[in-house]
Amino acid sequence: MLKNVIAPIQAWLLSQGRCVGCGTELSEGKKKNTKYGEQVTCIKCGRIFIHDTKTNKYRRALLQEV
Repeated sequence: MLKNVIAPIQAWLLSQGRCVGCGTELSEGKKKNTKYGEQVTCIKCGRIFIHDTKTNKYRRALLQEV
């Protein structure tokens, strides 16, 4: 049940380009190019995201992408 409440909030934060953990702008994070896309690390909490530069969308990185 808790996941049903949290998932839409996290999706909304990612659509706004914000970290799902602390709400910091992901455009301010540390960036590194990888074969999966641009890897962005949140400067506050350290969560890792993948930025698709073509669609300008963020998503959480999978373990194999880290």
